[in-house]
Amino acid sequence: MELGRRQFIKLSATATAVTAFGGLGFNLKPTVAKAQLLQINWAKESTTICCYCSVGCGLIVHTSKEGPGRIINTEGDPDHPINEGSLCAKGASVYQLAENDKRVTQVLYRAPKSSKWEEKSWDWALDRIAQKIKETRDKTFVETNAQGQVVNRCNGIASAGSAALDNEELWPYQSLLRSLGLVYIEHQARI
Repeated sequence: MELGRRQFIKLSATATAVTAFGGLGFNLKPTVAKAQLLQINWAKESTTICCYCSVGCGLIVHTSKEGPGRIINTEGDPDHPINEGSLCAKGASVYQLAENDKRVTQVLYRAPKSSKWEEKSWDWALDRIAQKIKETRDKTFVETNAQGQVVNRCNGIASAGSAALDNEELWPYQSLLRSLGLVYIEHQARI
């Protein structure tokens, strides 16, 4: 068998690639993620849903039975039909949402054209939000359309819902938005 220059280069490149990548341990078989399933006798075990992307992955949360019920551990729920125990990076870090000493717990407000944040009370913030909603609704409320038909809608406010809300929370939220006349109502799961 004669081996020409082109065939030699092709054969050399193939041999180099096989040698380089063959030792890395590539395995094309699907893998299955498993939860740790910690058995913590002194902790209460609860199931919940991950709040991040609206896929609805199941979580097992261990909280201390004594004291304020602080979270000890979170992991994927292997009995959940969606994720079967596996979690993405965000879901795996959901523990840090509740147990984080750097979490903002006060209302921070930055006035228009200001460069600094001010701490405000929750009562002030809720009153301010209600005031801004009323101002915007009053300015942009449309009672009739161009054909004279009654529409009673508010075109100046929109809502993009959150995956952290479940159906029971979304029902009154949706009712509130509709009562204000909003028509631009969307949800994170559809965007």
